Amino acid sequence: MRRTTRARTGLSALLLAASLGLGAAPAGADAPQGPTPTPASDSAAALHALDAAVERSLGDDSAGTYVDAGTGELVVTVTTEAAAAKVRAAGATPRLVQRGAAELDAAMAALEARAKIPGTSWGLDPRTNRIALEADSSVSARDLARLRKVAASLDGAVSVTRVPGVFQREVAGGDAVYGGGSRCSAAFNVTKNNVRYFLTAGHCTNLSSTWSSTSGGTSIGVREGTSFPTNDYGIVRYTTTTNVGGRVNLYNGSYQDIASAADAVVGQAIRKSGSTTKVTSGTVSAVNVTVNYSDGPVYGMVRTTACSAGGDSGGAHFAGSVALGIHSGSSGCTGTSGSAIHQPVREALSAYGVNVY
Repeated sequence: MRRTTRARTGLSALLLAASLGLGAAPAGADAPQGPTPTPASDSAAALHALDAAVERSLGDDSAGTYVDAGTGELVVTVTTEAAAAKVRAAGATPRLVQRGAAELDAAMAALEARAKIPGTSWGLDPRTNRIALEADSSVSARDLARLRKVAASLDGAVSVTRVPGVFQREVAGGDAVYGGGSRCSAAFNVTKNNVRYFLTAGHCTNLSSTWSSTSGGTSIGVREGTSFPTNDYGIVRYTTTTNVGGRVNLYNGSYQDIASAADAVVGQAIRKSGSTTKVTSGTVSAVNVTVNYSDGPVYGMVRTTACSAGGDSGGAHFAGSVALGIHSGSSGCTGTSGSAIHQPVREALSAYGVNVY
């Protein structure tokens, strides 16, 4: 179902695994032998905790939050002075904007009804107080004109940008986690009732019921759930207890511990770990994003500027020790500027009743 710009508000504030304390390495990676870096400072977790608290307090009185690129402070968009006072009291910075959540939700609903064209994506960019729509190179001139016409009817609430490449799921053949003759990446190892699993992309788990760590190798896990399109997450239960440590592979001989999970905030720095492009960095550029892939739409996604490529599907998006998302796809990468899209991990954790460890 379509998610609104306020979709995150109804979720629990922050999944803190205080006593468990680890994340994941791509399934099948060797157990770490070298030193594990000290987890990043608590700044990322503190940011997400403040963001969740403000959103719970304000609800639809805010049109979104973002991290100020210059100061690193959390900025909360509001349309009234009363809401601004609540923001200041919470310890964040308010910013008065023209459009509230209801108007932005209406703009997203209009795009869903009148502009559902493969090769497009749209999501909330609170920095501009608009819905940022991107059209990839597969969108025809005629359809682009249609998009611009719909946007023009929405009183400036929607921006339209042509982007290079084509939005696509990023499955490939090669090394990492294998199933159905394709290669994907694992995101985060998770647990429930002392049983261990890994999360990956739903368009990956749709391909096969069994998964291995090498092409044609012995099975390391079996699919227990999958959801794509609409969502893009799946879960695989380990059938082996070997190499299932809870960390993200940094592909430089070290690993990042994962201690909690949260929703991404526009403007924050993130990293992506995947089996093709390894570790890439970027910032969050939009949330609650709809992506119209050729084989169906996904909703409630997050758009970033990290680079990615085929085979990275299912990989980890994270900030310090905080798990953020499961890699879904992109429209490609030019130099160091990408468009990596992730499925928020908290939705998958909730759907399967599992926790990072």
